[in-house]
Amino acid sequence: MCATMSKKKKSDKLDATGVADIDSARGISGVESAKDWFRARDIEEIECLVPDQGGVARGKIMPVSKFLNAPVMNLPLSIFYQCITGEYPAYEGLVDAVEADTDMFMQPDWSTLTSVPWAMDPTAQVIHDAVTRDGRPVEQAPRQVLRRIRELYRKKGWQPVVAPEIEFYLVEPNTDPDYPLKPPVGRSGRPEIGRQGYSISAVNEFDAVFEDIYKYSELQGLEIDTLIHEDGAAQMEINLRHGDPLELADQVFLFKRTIREASLQHKIYATFMAKPIAGEPGSALHIHQSIVDSDSGHNIFSDPDTGGPTPLFFSFIAGQQKYLPAIMCMLAPYVNSYRRLARDSMAPINVQWGYDNRTAGLRVPPSGPAARRVENRVPSSDANPYLAIAAVLAAGYLGMTEELEATSPIESDAKNRDFELPRGLLEAVAELEECEPIKQVMGASFVTAYTAIKKQEYETFMRVISPWEREHLLLNV
Repeated sequence: MCATMSKKKKSDKLDATGVADIDSARGISGVESAKDWFRARDIEEIECLVPDQGGVARGKIMPVSKFLNAPVMNLPLSIFYQCITGEYPAYEGLVDAVEADTDMFMQPDWSTLTSVPWAMDPTAQVIHDAVTRDGRPVEQAPRQVLRRIRELYRKKGWQPVVAPEIEFYLVEPNTDPDYPLKPPVGRSGRPEIGRQGYSISAVNEFDAVFEDIYKYSELQGLEIDTLIHEDGAAQMEINLRHGDPLELADQVFLFKRTIREASLQHKIYATFMAKPIAGEPGSALHIHQSIVDSDSGHNIFSDPDTGGPTPLFFSFIAGQQKYLPAIMCMLAPYVNSYRRLARDSMAPINVQWGYDNRTAGLRVPPSGPAARRVENRVPSSDANPYLAIAAVLAAGYLGMTEELEATSPIESDAKNRDFELPRGLLEAVAELEECEPIKQVMGASFVTAYTAIKKQEYETFMRVISPWEREHLLLNV
């Protein structure tokens, strides 16, 4: 991962159990500690969040006094069937409880408690988990899907480690969706024209925005590893430090909110659309993955004696190669996502892998044995981080348990090879519906809900007439 413009935050103070104490920026041990945590910060309001299938923060805002008296809240199960447009698919044949608009119970995960630094009044936020009336996890919830995959690894004595890299664009405010997006004006008074990859001065154009991003991140206990300028006009990338998959998915979820809010403070939009501007590169959510032995902490991708790659390493790669088409609609979840995956671009179009080859969908970065890992470059930045991380880990898990064999690493340019990934959303949805191994490990009820949402979103998209159609068909056909 990059080592450009790194800024580090102070480590959280931990109590004897390893849980961040009430002085920490993020995470406490339970409701009793929460009372002291709220009191120390004069917090009177709390945002109770739950990530939906699109990675959107749903939930309720309430006074802290009410929250502490009833720390379990109710929400309709239907929020896990809500499309990005706010619409819902037809419930028939999905889940009976959804048809009756049944409530589920939301339980706070106290390890995620933190402040909302951009709020006008002192406010806290906490991510919740969804459970049924009888205490079972709601299988459609994205956090639960990731937990399910993590548990599969735990049963094998393995612990996955991930490090996400998030790309995004800064753009001028756009209140009319009929108009294309434009780069914002920086401190020089001029908009950027693009192709400023790794430029420090191009990042400095928006220093005020990034200072707020760093400030808000530190106040929430979020750890930025590096910040760089990507190739697109006002396109940036923030890398996070490696860690537990659920912990890092939570951080990406909160980072997206933070980056948007910090940008709005400066009358700029931050967008995580996969392909927001025609002619500019798309934005990705690259996911670095390694697996360690739960007991020893040793990286199982490296032989402890020789330091060389193990059969499990190549099987992990092979699993991602085999199952990438089936998980594609979680890595590229919208019709816009597939505009990024174009030939002769830096976005991958196939399932090739290579050593330090950024043109392949799967890249093995240079490292020592302890840090041997696989970077999946397929996911786009519009992906739900919980589902994207769960999906790539599920593919790697199946590769190892099925003892699959990877292809030979590609040493040449993979950008113009044949397409090996779905070209559009409906094709990707069909791949998922037909893949029994992925449905089994990720949960059939989740797959049923998710594919129904994606089909409905596609139908909504098809109601829109694009400028291309008006330009080329209006008077010519």
